[in-house]
Amino acid sequence: MLRPQKQLQCARGREYSRTMHTVAILALDGVVVFDLSTPIEVFGRTCLPDGQAAYRVRICAPTDEIDAGLFTLHVPWRLDGLTGADTILLPGLADPTVPIPNEVLVALQTAAARGVRLASICGGAFILAATGLLDGLRATTHWIAARELARRYPKVQVDANVLFVDNGQILTSAGAAAGLDLCLYMIRRDHGAAVAASAARIAVMPLERDGGQAQFIVHEPPPPDGATLEPVLRWMEENAHQELRLEDIAAQAMMSPRTLSRRFREQMGTTPLQWLKRSRLHKAQLLLETTEHSIEWIALQVGFGSSTSLRDLFKQLVGISPQA
Repeated sequence: MLRPQKQLQCARGREYSRTMHTVAILALDGVVVFDLSTPIEVFGRTCLPDGQAAYRVRICAPTDEIDAGLFTLHVPWRLDGLTGADTILLPGLADPTVPIPNEVLVALQTAAARGVRLASICGGAFILAATGLLDGLRATTHWIAARELARRYPKVQVDANVLFVDNGQILTSAGAAAGLDLCLYMIRRDHGAAVAASAARIAVMPLERDGGQAQFIVHEPPPPDGATLEPVLRWMEENAHQELRLEDIAAQAMMSPRTLSRRFREQMGTTPLQWLKRSRLHKAQLLLETTEHSIEWIALQVGFGSSTSLRDLFKQLVGISPQA
């Protein structure tokens, strides 16, 4: 990946302040390298508006060297490096069912008791579940492993249809690229939309993706007619401020409402009107975070009929009020 010099300077070789947010990434034998490298790159290259690095990143492990399959990692921090971390990331393992060393479980439980934020990528949810910290909570992992996670840890409410789950202190994400979604989401939570959008551009990723894992789970393939929803999605975004009915969207797509709904389920994992609501919500969230406009003005600008509709949907999908 090509990196502008400004971003390279931001992320590497700076003097870090003591108050900077520290992200510790836990590497165990058999670590999935993609899962490990995702938070290293995303958090390690995130800059604040003044050009300063937003995070201090460290890799921690129970031993000096970690078997990563095709190569061996020399890890600079042992488990005591988790002390003082603000966030701990747990990448998945090639075999997510292997027993986790007790010293690792104790270190994670101790960190959680201190209020440290813990987040898993893909099969890292198995590590979290082994600590007991996911008991009674909703969680996700790669859809291939979701059934096994639910079987091994029946106290965990496994949801295989989402890209990530935020329980506040504990977060879990689905497989592979969903780790990027989770990292960008946490950056947005920590520093706002502008910093997260910049990090997304560096990663060549959208700041948010619509739909969940359901759109990637292997089902019966859609008819091989080459149909794509991209044109109608673009049209919906451009006209989201207007009152759009299902019939209006279907007419634009030159499909029947029934066919359109089926295509949305197959390709987007949701309905046309639900996708439209989320598109409007994303625009509203961006305006709330980057402008001084009132909630009432923003609600009308993005296509909600009233500020009440925006407030209700915002609370339902984001979990907080627009004002917050």
